[in-house]
Amino acid sequence: MRTYDFAPLYRATVGFDQIADLMDRVLTTEGTQPSYPPYNIEKLDDDAYRISIAVAGFSDADLSVEVRENALIVSAKKADEDATRSYLHRGIATRAFERRFHLADHVQVTGAAHVDGMLNIDLVREVPEALKPRQIAISSAKRIEKDVVDAKSVN
Repeated sequence: MRTYDFAPLYRATVGFDQIADLMDRVLTTEGTQPSYPPYNIEKLDDDAYRISIAVAGFSDADLSVEVRENALIVSAKKADEDATRSYLHRGIATRAFERRFHLADHVQVTGAAHVDGMLNIDLVREVPEALKPRQIAISSAKRIEKDVVDAKSVN
């Protein structure tokens, strides 16, 4: 795998640290990302998203959804099961996990629901009015002449 040195980017730019950090984080992550639990990311609307995570075998009390420093952290820890159970085959994984999603600026988590073994987390991007593009009206008024002082009147 190739590695890229972003030091020249840091030296030549001011205020673009987040972009460089994001590129560095994406390119330096290991090729073996954890695959448990499986998840989907859906785009519901222009500014609405949903993350669906398969959490079969976990109850609401076992799950935790937290937003911290532009990161969505979903974790689960199964309470200790009864030791008297004896499994012939155990195919439903209920091992503890922590899954992190980096949230873009102005993306807010609006809710989470645990239905039919799926944890659905709804997100919406809410750009503040001050940052939204606005249309500037173009007036058709005549050109305003600047006050020009006649050289003859000054002398």
